[in-house]
Amino acid sequence: MVKNKLKRGLRLSRYVIYKETLVDTREHLWSFLGAFIGIAIIAFLQSHFLTKDENIFLIGSFGASSVLIYGAIQSPLSQPRNLIGGHLISAALGVTVYKLFPDIIWLTAPLAVSLSIVLMQITKTLHPPGGATALIAVMGSEKVTELGYIYVLSPVLTGTLILFGVGLIFNNITPYRKYPTSRRFTNSIKKIFRGKLTKSIFSRS
Repeated sequence: MVKNKLKRGLRLSRYVIYKETLVDTREHLWSFLGAFIGIAIIAFLQSHFLTKDENIFLIGSFGASSVLIYGAIQSPLSQPRNLIGGHLISAALGVTVYKLFPDIIWLTAPLAVSLSIVLMQITKTLHPPGGATALIAVMGSEKVTELGYIYVLSPVLTGTLILFGVGLIFNNITPYRKYPTSRRFTNSIKKIFRGKLTKSIFSRS
C-alpha cells in the first residue's frame, strides 16, 4: 500500500516537472516580467512609502514564492489557496511560537518551521516558501519581531496579494499559460492517481 502511494507520488512529481518543461521559450519572457514586476511593486512601496524604521515590506520568502507562481504555475504548490493560505498560516504560527518562547532561537526556529509544514499539510495549503515566512517571524530583525501579529497582515498578506494579482495578469496573457491551474491539468492529475496515464508521457522526460 505504502509502496503504491510512493510510486504514485513519484509519477505525479515527474508529470509536474514534465509539464513545466513544455513551456515555449517565448513564455520565459512572461515568467521574467511577472516576477520582475511583482517584486518591483513590493520593493517600490517599501522604498517610497515606508520610513527606514518600517522598511520591512520585502521579505525573503517572496522571492521563493515568485519562482513558483511565475515559473512553475501549474504546480499544485503554486495555486492561490497554497500561496495565500500557506504564507498566512506560517506567519501566524511563527509569531505565536516567538511569543511563547522568545529569545530561545534553538527552539523557536525549528518549531516554527516544522509546525508550519504540518499545519499547511493539514489545511492543504502547502507552499514551501511558507517555511521561510515562519522562520523570518522568529529570527528576523528587531523590526520584524516587534510587529507581532501585524506581521501577518503586513508585510505577509499585503505582499502575497500583490504577487497573486500580478500572477493573475501575467500568467494568463498567452494561451500557453493558465493560472490558477486549468481543468485539463487537474484531470491529468486525476488520471495519474487512477493509473490511466500512459507511460509514454514519462519516456520523453
